[in-house]
Amino acid sequence: MYRIVSVAVKWDDLVVGLSDDEQRILREIEQQLETDERFAQAVSPSGLYRHSVRTVRWAILGVGAGLVITVAALQVHFLVSFVGFLTMLLCGLVIERQVRLMGKAGVQDLAQTLRQPRFASARFRSRPERD
Repeated sequence: MYRIVSVAVKWDDLVVGLSDDEQRILREIEQQLETDERFAQAVSPSGLYRHSVRTVRWAILGVGAGLVITVAALQVHFLVSFVGFLTMLLCGLVIERQVRLMGKAGVQDLAQTLRQPRFASARFRSRPERD
């Protein structure tokens, strides 16, 4: 009933071919994925690490806030200052974890995205100057 075609799945020495219906379904799925813009955005290099980048940015802000709390609270009470220090420590751990999860490729993609000009600044540079 099944015939071996160009697309096949191989487990050790067992080769299982796809039927015509399975190939048709596979082609339909591929066509749907090609036209799905949300999917393309999600698997693009900038989309893969978007959540991690957002988390790292918030954690960097948390480190800054923790530093401000630590310095300002030294005049009030050392326990309040210690809470600021713990905030900085926690945010630092979040940054380390997210960078580790992104891996080397993710950090390189992130660095490449940061080097590219932003839309507004690129649009501003491309405007002709007025006399």
